[in-house]
Amino acid sequence: MVNIPPAAPPAQRPKHSSKRRFGTLRTTLALVLREMSTRYGRTPGGYIWGVLEPLAAIIFLSLGFSLVLRSPSLGTSFLLFYATGYLPFNIYQVLSNSIASALKFSSPLLKYPAVTWFDAITARFLLNSLTNILITALLLTGILIAINSRSVLDLPVIVLTMGLAMMLGWGMGILNCVLMGLYPMWQMIWGIVTRPLFLASGVIFIYEDLPPLAQQVLWYNPLIHITGLMRKGFFSTYSPAYVSVTYVLAISLTLLALGLIFLGRYHRVILNR
Repeated sequence: MVNIPPAAPPAQRPKHSSKRRFGTLRTTLALVLREMSTRYGRTPGGYIWGVLEPLAAIIFLSLGFSLVLRSPSLGTSFLLFYATGYLPFNIYQVLSNSIASALKFSSPLLKYPAVTWFDAITARFLLNSLTNILITALLLTGILIAINSRSVLDLPVIVLTMGLAMMLGWGMGILNCVLMGLYPMWQMIWGIVTRPLFLASGVIFIYEDLPPLAQQVLWYNPLIHITGLMRKGFFSTYSPAYVSVTYVLAISLTLLALGLIFLGRYHRVILNR
């Protein structure tokens, strides 16, 4: 008789990948809680200041321009017009600035093997994205109720706009995280170069009000596409033909890819500085 060897036991799938994913999720959540307690838990009022700051900016813009203009470029409410420009710009600004300083803020924790640079960046992105989505929703809802607006909102366009602002802020923040970590002077240069960004992003005007030369130059600023798209979601009569979602996505994904590649390559250099 021929002895048939017993069948080998079925190979078990390694559990390292699932454990690693769970560990990453747990680490990211812990970093989010740490960010919340550090940023909002140490000041009286906490999250209230996160709402009051953009609200104050919108009110000052509305009061200031209502003194020199009879009506805004769209609609009849200065509050709604400037809120639809300022809030998506604020999402980009907060995300890009907070992510750019993520490694510096979490550098003591990144010495532990369980915490990675990707965890630190993801935690900041999640916390600031969710916070600013909530703030934007609260302020826009409050303004619509205050002015008794009966305009028909295009919710898919509004959601798309906020997603584009988050993607652009994420990509720009990661790339700046690399550049500021490798070249500290870049932080000062970037601050000077982007100082006119508030004026060049369509926050206080619409693209169609600009002269042709300014339109040709500012079209390459992805933020002006984002503010125009946001206003399309709130003003049904406004149809910005210049807006290109593809262009904004291409810029955002390019910045994100470059930032992830360079940060993966140079994060140890940045942390050891």
